[in-house]
Amino acid sequence: MKGRMFSHAAVVLIGLAGVCLAQTTVAPSPEPVGRSRGEDYRNYNFVHSFETGYRFRSVGGNLGKYRSDVNFGNGVRLLASSLAVNSKEGQGRLFDQFTLNTQGLGEDPYQMASLRLEKNKLYRYDMLWRVSDYYNPALAISGGQRLADTRRRVQDHDVTLLPQSSLRLFAGFSRNTQDGPALATTQLFDSRGDEFPLFSDVRRTQNEYRVGLEARVLGMKFAAFRGWEKFTEDTPLRLDSASAGNNSDDQTTLASFRRTEPYQGSTPHWRLHLFTENHDWLAVNARFTYSGGRRDFAFDENGAGTDRFGRARSRQILVAGNARRPVTNGAVTFSVFPSRGLVLTNHTAFHHVRVEGDNTYQEINNLTSGFRFFQFRYLGVRSFVNQSDANWRARKWLGLYGGYHYSKRRIRSIEQFSEQPSDATAASQDNRIHSGLAGIRFQPNKPLSISLDAEVGRADRPFFPISERNFHALGARAQYKSRSLTLAASTRASYNTNSVSLFAHSSRARAHAADASWAPKAWFSFDAGYSKLHLDTLSGIAYFASGRQVLGDESLYVSNIHSGNLGVRLGIRNRADLYLGYSRVQETGDGRARLDAPPTGSRTGSASTLFRFAQTLPLEFESPQGRFSVRIRNKLRWNLGYQHYRYREDSLALQDYRAHTGYTSVVWSF
Repeated sequence: MKGRMFSHAAVVLIGLAGVCLAQTTVAPSPEPVGRSRGEDYRNYNFVHSFETGYRFRSVGGNLGKYRSDVNFGNGVRLLASSLAVNSKEGQGRLFDQFTLNTQGLGEDPYQMASLRLEKNKLYRYDMLWRVSDYYNPALAISGGQRLADTRRRVQDHDVTLLPQSSLRLFAGFSRNTQDGPALATTQLFDSRGDEFPLFSDVRRTQNEYRVGLEARVLGMKFAAFRGWEKFTEDTPLRLDSASAGNNSDDQTTLASFRRTEPYQGSTPHWRLHLFTENHDWLAVNARFTYSGGRRDFAFDENGAGTDRFGRARSRQILVAGNARRPVTNGAVTFSVFPSRGLVLTNHTAFHHVRVEGDNTYQEINNLTSGFRFFQFRYLGVRSFVNQSDANWRARKWLGLYGGYHYSKRRIRSIEQFSEQPSDATAASQDNRIHSGLAGIRFQPNKPLSISLDAEVGRADRPFFPISERNFHALGARAQYKSRSLTLAASTRASYNTNSVSLFAHSSRARAHAADASWAPKAWFSFDAGYSKLHLDTLSGIAYFASGRQVLGDESLYVSNIHSGNLGVRLGIRNRADLYLGYSRVQETGDGRARLDAPPTGSRTGSASTLFRFAQTLPLEFESPQGRFSVRIRNKLRWNLGYQHYRYREDSLALQDYRAHTGYTSVVWSF
């Protein structure tokens, strides 16, 4: 469905973090070197270039936050390289195409290599290798005791036999690993005990094997894939020495601690795909997937020390269980073309996921022989979706769109908290959503195009208080495009209200964006863009404060994210290139000048006044950059680049930082 509502602060902050992390780095350099046609040797043509240089950085403020956002360091790097070897007549002896591209090799935090090797009509091999260093310094409120400094390595290998024939065969393998040191915390021996930091050695591995085929026959394409996925995690936690905990003034101590929680799983799966080709009036696209996931886990913890009264304590916890998670998906789409300019589409989809298994929890107090037992049985979610849409191009300059979407979801659960079958509790709930869509596209003149769309939806029994119930969305987009100038602007507003027996929820989201691109000369180009994302939500909440439960209160969250970027490229007499860019993201929150001031319209004297004051996170992130590239010879370039990062939070200055980064490099083609 269109116009989906986003709930509360988490989604906005995740989106904001994605914008910050997506800033384009100043290196490697995009300027080409050498002849685009390469050099010939015997029966092959070679095109090769590489960029090597030195990165530098200088960070002031919170180095950990900089590493979690950017993470570029000092040192010599192979910033980028490219090698392409192609047979001139398409009849190479062992291969007809060989391409190898790399980026960031030499301890950059983000490294990549891709390889393709192909022999026409016989085989094609594709490899993609990536390394990503993940550093999470933990929020300042955790005192740096929940930290992770891990490295993720991902590799994909795919082989295609008979790539140009009507029958193609596939085989592939993927591996994803993550390892490195980390810190975690645990609380012992009761809810008013102390917190203790623990060392963790992260070890996660995921392997996937797959085979498949694709056949074209009678104007149809059929594809079938079979895969096997296995996942293993074995991350032990330990206490290196006896600890008094974070609060050394209390009597809670920990003399020894050990926790192991191995986790293993396998997911065999099928993927089937069928669609028609070369039909004038009908197109059919159908797919089916099934995965039979199974997981087995164990949690074994032993701890010994003293509680808050100074009494000796020794506790053992054992959690073991297994779960089966079969997932079935099916969808079929029919597209009918009854006349020129008219397209009728019907899409039907089915989704069913089940989680079933047994889980046993045992807690043994070695002093009192205490024991607890819990058991889990079943959770199932089944959904059905049907969407009917019509697109009609009434004139060359006018198009109309309309549709009706329907979905039904059933959620069933069976819970059991003891060994007695009579203790099993079954529950189910159905939810139906109806929505209608309409839109218009028109082009009053050739360079200008405008589109408008709207959606209105109703749900009868939403599952969560923040789920969609009464919602609608309105959108518009305009674009002007000439030979050298492109202008675009868009706006979208989404609204949702929902009320259940205990809580009420409403959300309003509005997004506005404008972009411009201008290239009047081959040596000059300009790009700029701006967007604003507004979100405000008002929800009922229940929580505990000062040892008592608070009901009937509300959570008001307001967010206003402004994002802008611009870039200018200048070519200097076919000899040098200069690029200047700037990007900025600012979250202004609810507009308060001071965080300790109450938001507009807040109630005074409420038990949650201070809590309500903190429901905004104003911050700024900006990054100016520049790059200068000089052609020394036809196959040789020298580059110099600089990029500045500045991050500031109004509510948590401990995470602020400023960073100066840059590089110098040489690009050589031979």
